[in-house]
Amino acid sequence: MPSDLKLISERMRRLFKPRSQTRYWLQVVNDRYDQCFNFFFNSQRQGERLKSVPLHTLYHYNLNALEELLRSLRQQTNLTIQLVGFVGLKWPSTQKVIQRRRQPFE
Repeated sequence: MPSDLKLISERMRRLFKPRSQTRYWLQVVNDRYDQCFNFFFNSQRQGERLKSVPLHTLYHYNLNALEELLRSLRQQTNLTIQLVGFVGLKWPSTQKVIQRRRQPFE
C-alpha cells in the first residue's frame, strides 16, 4: 500500500500546475464490477471542459485499505477528494456513511 500512495502522489505532482481560475480535485470511483478502486485527477478551468486523467487503480478491493490510503493522501494534499459509487457503504473504522446520495452522472 505505501507504494500505491507514492505512485498516486508522484503522478498528482506531475499533473498539478497551479493556474488562476482553475479547479483541481481527486476523484475515487468504486468499480463494483471489476472489484477495484479507480483514482482520477480532475481539473477544470473556468469556461472550459473538465479534464480527467486516470492516476491509478487499486486492485486490493478492501475498504480498510482504501480508508488508510485516503487518510495518508489527505495529509499530503489539500485537494478535495470526491468519492463516487459508494452509496450505502460505511467506513469500517467509524461506521460513518461514505456517500449519502448518488451523483447526477452515476
